[in-house]
Amino acid sequence: MRIDVVSIFPAYLEPLRLSLPGKAIERGVLDVRVHDLREWAFDRHHTVDDTPYGGGPGMVMKPEPWGAALDAVAGSGTGDPVLVVPTPSGRPFTQELAVELAAEPWLVFAPARYEGIDRRLVEEYAGRYRLHEVSIGDYVLAGGEAPVLVIAEAVVRLLPGVLGNAASHQDDSFAPGAMADLLEGPVYTKPPDWRGRTVPDVLLSGDHGRIARWRRDQALRRTAEVRPDLIARAAPGAYDKHDRALLAELGWAEGPDGRFWRTGADVEE
Repeated sequence: MRIDVVSIFPAYLEPLRLSLPGKAIERGVLDVRVHDLREWAFDRHHTVDDTPYGGGPGMVMKPEPWGAALDAVAGSGTGDPVLVVPTPSGRPFTQELAVELAAEPWLVFAPARYEGIDRRLVEEYAGRYRLHEVSIGDYVLAGGEAPVLVIAEAVVRLLPGVLGNAASHQDDSFAPGAMADLLEGPVYTKPPDWRGRTVPDVLLSGDHGRIARWRRDQALRRTAEVRPDLIARAAPGAYDKHDRALLAELGWAEGPDGRFWRTGADVEE
C-alpha cells in the first residue's frame, strides 16, 4: 500500500515511521510519502489560508495550493488514489471503513487546519476520485494530522504481513464477523497471580470451547455496560441462544423484530 499525506506540518506525521507502520515500511508492505503543502503556495509568504467569505472567525485553507498539491501527488503514481479528508463533519470512522480502506492500494490524506478547506476543493476531487470525508469522533482538534495517524494505523495493521499473527485482528472490538458491534473483553498474561489478583480459571483450563464462550460472554457484558447502543443496534439474529440468555440476565429483552432493548429496571431516569 502507498500512503501520501499533504500537510503544513510534515513533522507531525513522523510517527507513521514508527511501530507497526514503521515495520511495514521496512518489510516493503507500506510506502509512506509526506508532502509540505507550502511547496505549492507560490506567493512569497507561502500563504495557504485566507479570511472566509460571509465573515466569521478563523481562516479557511485556500483551494489553489491544495489543488496544485493533489494534482501533483495523484499524478505521481499508477492508477487513481482514494482521497481521505479528515473532518469533524465527515462520516464516522469505523472498523468497517478501516477494512474497506485496507483493501485499497493507494490512499492520499488531506488534513486541514484552521476552519477547514474551501469546499470547492472537496467538490472538485469528489468528482474525479473516490473521496471519503471521515470523522474520528464528536469533538474538534486543531488540525487533521492526528486523525490521519489514527486512521492510518487502524488501516495499516490490517495489511497482510504487518501483524506477527495474521489472525490477531479477528478478535478485535468491532472486527467483522462474530465481534461486529461488540467490544473486546479483558485479556490476561503471566504471571497467573499478581498482587493477589488471579487469572480466571477458565483461561488456564486448556478447554478452547469454554474459553471461546467465556470471551464472548465477557465481550457481551462489557458492551452492555459501556456501549449499550451497540447491543440495541445489532442486527436480528446476531446473538445465539446463549447470548440471548446472558442479555436477559443483564436486563435486556428481545423485541418482536429480533432486536434488543433494555428493560425498565435498567433504564436510567
